[in-house]
Amino acid sequence: MTIDEFIAGFNEEPGYLDYGRVGPLSRVAAEEGNAFAHLLERARHGSMEVFGEQDQRLREAVGTLTGFAAANIVGVPNTTSGLMHAAFGLTGAVLCSPGEFPSLPISIVRAQEALHVVQPAWLETDHGKVTPGSIREQLEQNVQAVAVSLVDSRTGYLVDLEGIRQVIGDRLLIVDAIQGFGVVEAPYEVADVVVSGGQKWCRAGWGTGFLALSDRALERLTPVFSGYTGTDGDEVWGQVPPPAADARAYRVSNPDPIAEARFAAGLEELAAVGVAAVNAEIAERVSRVIELADEFALAVVSSRDEHERAGIVVLEPPAEQTTLLTASLHNHGVSATTRLGQVRLSVHAATDDETLDMLRAAFVSYGTAATY
Repeated sequence: MTIDEFIAGFNEEPGYLDYGRVGPLSRVAAEEGNAFAHLLERARHGSMEVFGEQDQRLREAVGTLTGFAAANIVGVPNTTSGLMHAAFGLTGAVLCSPGEFPSLPISIVRAQEALHVVQPAWLETDHGKVTPGSIREQLEQNVQAVAVSLVDSRTGYLVDLEGIRQVIGDRLLIVDAIQGFGVVEAPYEVADVVVSGGQKWCRAGWGTGFLALSDRALERLTPVFSGYTGTDGDEVWGQVPPPAADARAYRVSNPDPIAEARFAAGLEELAAVGVAAVNAEIAERVSRVIELADEFALAVVSSRDEHERAGIVVLEPPAEQTTLLTASLHNHGVSATTRLGQVRLSVHAATDDETLDMLRAAFVSYGTAATY
C-alpha cells in the first residue's frame, strides 16, 4: 500500500486537528464495522462463526506492529482498562509522574487503596518531560516498576524508551502508548507492558484497545480481574479454574468482535503502508504547523526536535488571550483541544493544505484581535 492510498482513507472534513482527543474513523475501519454489523443484523446460518475469529486476528495485527507474540496480547475495551489490569497486578513501588494522563496515576492509587501492596513513587519531571536522567536520579531500591506515556498528552513529548530501559534494569516498564501507537516507530520490545486504545491515531473508534505483556510481566503480575473467559477451559461450569498462563488471563468477559474487527482492519492497513511512512508525513506537517505558529508569534511549548515529538503541537498564548485563540480556531472551523491555558493541535498524515489554510486564517484573526 502506498502512503497516498493510506491518506485516501481519511474522510473527515478539513480543519480537523484533534487526533489527540479522538480520530475520526478511517474508511477501512468504518467499512469493516458496517460489514460485521450487517452480518450480526442478518444472523444467517453459518455466518456467526466469523465473529469468534476476530480476537485472534486483532492479536496478530497488534503483534505485527509491536513485536509481541499473539499469546502475550489481549484485547481490552480501552487504554484505562489495560492500565488498571497492570496497576492492580503489581507489587511494590511504581515510579510515575503525577503529571501523566490521569489514567496512569489514578490506576496506581486505586490499586494502593484497594490492595495495599502497591505504592506510588511520584517522579519529578523536567517541565513535564519524563527522561532517563530524571528517572535515574529518583530510582529508589524499592521501585519495582516504572510507568510512562509513550507520548505525553499535554506536552507532546516522545519518551526515550530505550534510554529508560537501560536506566531501570530488570524492573517492569509499563507504557501507555495511546498518543503514539500507530504513528511512532517505538521500540516496544524493551517494554514489559504496552497498552493502547484504537480511537485516537489508529482511527478505529471507541471500544478498541489492547494489552501486551512480556514474559517477565506475565510472571510478575497477578491477573486480579480475570473472568470466566480468562481461563484455559472452554466450559467452566461447576468449577473455578485458575487464570490462563498467557495474556488471556486478563480477559474479564468475551470481547466485542465488531470493535476488534474495526481495530484489526486499521492495524492491518497501518502494517501495509508502514508506520515509518506515516510518521514521515506527520513530521513534515508538524513542522509546517510550528512554522505557522512562529509566523504569528505564538509560543510553541512542545518540542521542536523531531526525535522528541510525534503528532502533537502545543501552543501557549498569554493567559488573557487563551479564550481569544480558542474562539478564533472555532470560528474558522478548526478542531483542537484547549486545556489548562494551552491549545493542543494534533496533526496526522492526511492534514492537508486546506486545513493549514484554515489554521492560518484563525491565527490571522487571533493576531488582529490580540493586537487591537
